[in-house]
Amino acid sequence: MLFNSLDFAIFLPIVFLLYWFVSNKNLKLQNLLIVIASYTFYGWWDWRFLSLIMFSTIIDFFIGRSLLTEGNVSKRKLLLWTSITVNLGFLGFFKYYNFFLDNFITAFSFLGTEINASSLNIILPVGISFYTFQTLSYTIDVYRKKLEPTKDLIAFSAFVSFFPQLVAGPIERATNLLPQFYKKRKFEYNKAVDGLRQILWGLFKKIVIADNCAQIANDVFNNSTEYPGSALVLGVIFFTFQIYGDFSGYSDIAIGTSRLFGFNLKQNFAFPYFSRDIAEFWRRWHISLSTWFRDYLYIPLGGSRGGTW
Repeated sequence: MLFNSLDFAIFLPIVFLLYWFVSNKNLKLQNLLIVIASYTFYGWWDWRFLSLIMFSTIIDFFIGRSLLTEGNVSKRKLLLWTSITVNLGFLGFFKYYNFFLDNFITAFSFLGTEINASSLNIILPVGISFYTFQTLSYTIDVYRKKLEPTKDLIAFSAFVSFFPQLVAGPIERATNLLPQFYKKRKFEYNKAVDGLRQILWGLFKKIVIADNCAQIANDVFNNSTEYPGSALVLGVIFFTFQIYGDFSGYSDIAIGTSRLFGFNLKQNFAFPYFSRDIAEFWRRWHISLSTWFRDYLYIPLGGSRGGTW
């Protein structure tokens, strides 16, 4: 289900009304409704992949609980690496299996060795990168004792599958989003209006800016031999606006939709094209992704004199 589809335009008001006018007095019921709505939203694309997100949720929930009670350092590391291996294993298989297999076959063919192995018809599950990184941040923070593991499976399921940011981000840390599922949420008119305004702004970026720029960029790149160099430069410029409109538009819709339900997500794009240099650009482009890699990969591996692995 895409944000800019008729399906979502029907889905969102229904969930909104059920959330605020049917389950508004019961926090557990609100969270359960979010889980049901999120699974419906995700399953609308392909219900078969619901098993993946459910499996990842259950595995990391119980690993988090085990990390709380386990005092042995070696066993704690084993639990952490189990979470990392399972989550990245699924991500790597669906996203990179055919890529590595094809390159493996090509490399051996240059050496004169033919390998009989066929690529698999693998469908990439929508949003698998986002919810994988989100659940990993939970288990890593619990392992580091920066976060108390949750006892509420429904709240944790809602955190992992939260439909506004499930398929396009932002990638939320458990330390920011998960506690919001523990608190009673009341409808705030001003917050809802602000959320609706941000949704409309995101749709404008996606439909008006990104989609129109995509038509021009695709025409230039698909017929590059028919255009002069100046047109190719313009094609690149239109492409930069296309990808910004796509990514930041979806993030705005996600943030705005979350506000409709009383949640606050962090800003994901901070006018990156106004950056003064490349370093600043990457600090302002897809902030949730770049900071995730910084905090959970770069620094633990020794970046900026860090290193905890």
